[in-house]
Amino acid sequence: MYKETYLKDIINRNRIKNDLELEELLNILSSNIGSLTNPRKLADTFRSVKNAKISEPTIRTYLDYLQEAFLIEKVKRFDIKGKRYIDTPSKFYFTDLGIRNVMLNFRQLENAIYNELKIRGFSVDVGIVEVNNPDKSKTYYEIDFICNKADKRIYLQSAYSLPDNEKMNQEIRPFKGVNDFF
Repeated sequence: MYKETYLKDIINRNRIKNDLELEELLNILSSNIGSLTNPRKLADTFRSVKNAKISEPTIRTYLDYLQEAFLIEKVKRFDIKGKRYIDTPSKFYFTDLGIRNVMLNFRQLENAIYNELKIRGFSVDVGIVEVNNPDKSKTYYEIDFICNKADKRIYLQSAYSLPDNEKMNQEIRPFKGVNDFF
């Protein structure tokens, strides 16, 4: 269905000649929900895994087409301590989980959480926290979601399960570097 409805429309409207690349990009994005990515990384994936050459500008254009068709949304990273956005890498989430689930056989929870937050009226970013180590090096931790609505801010981590203390500590560690008390 998504091929006949969405992809065909995007291909025809934008006069895309190699429709297999667009479809494969959509498959890669659906398999990598929750992973930071950018056009260069995607081009490398095409080159190494698919043995296909597709340029960064073409991927960037295809990503724009997929966003304009409301299939995906780009979520930028936000440096919590520096209070600024980091343009790349970003995450991409599907706006319609039904389409994504059909493509992947119903796995992955993070996209559902993202969509629910958007439905509830939050603006959603991906957080990055810089922590200074005793040896003066820096470590960067990710917070899955920074949710903002009016004067309310919530930080969320997404995990399917927390089977042991090690996994629990891994999920909590980023919050310890945030000093804004939200």
